[in-house]
Amino acid sequence: MNRPILSRLLLVDPARIEARLDELARHRGDAPTPNTWQVTLGVLRMWHRVLFRSETVGMCRDFPVRRTWRARLLALRPLRFPFLLRERAVAPHDFSGLISSTDRVVAHLLGAHHEGVQFLYDLQLLEDVPGALDRVAREARAVVGDPESPRSRWLRDLVVYERYHENLLEAVEAFTQGRFEAPRETWADPDLSLSGYLDWCARQPATPDETWAALRAGRYSIAQGVSS
Repeated sequence: MNRPILSRLLLVDPARIEARLDELARHRGDAPTPNTWQVTLGVLRMWHRVLFRSETVGMCRDFPVRRTWRARLLALRPLRFPFLLRERAVAPHDFSGLISSTDRVVAHLLGAHHEGVQFLYDLQLLEDVPGALDRVAREARAVVGDPESPRSRWLRDLVVYERYHENLLEAVEAFTQGRFEAPRETWADPDLSLSGYLDWCARQPATPDETWAALRAGRYSIAQGVSS
């Protein structure tokens, strides 16, 4: 298959993305599932977020930085990044998360800070994987239950902010019990929700030519996508 160069660059492995989209289509029922090009536009939007809305990634407004020296040092995100890579808690080659393994998504939830409802995207990534959400709950509970073990102290410092793993445990338990509380706009937000991300992608131009035409007509931007 002759895929667009931008898709090959941003998605790294478009064939795996397509296989994952096929799996998601079976779970989404009547909801539209985007094609590979539309997911490419979604990843381009995610890169735009990191570059121009970086305050929405890895930061916390509700809880203070832990008082340990490591947490205070790692509060500087450029210093945090190599340790997140070592923990496999971030995957710069897979901004959408669609080709990340279960191990990597679990590591991401345990080691990379999420604020509030930001847990939702990754919990949705795992919901169709047997046992994955139970594993997240079990590993978060281990950190909360034994906060002074070397591994727990490291993970608590890596996420920088207080009460992170307690919040993660509450979120995954609520999600598995069908009581995850979030405003309706959160579920539709492509920054915060996998279903919102897929819906946003599915509304975008289906081909590079359509995207170029919408861009020339002033109906498309990287940050906002296509306007109706």
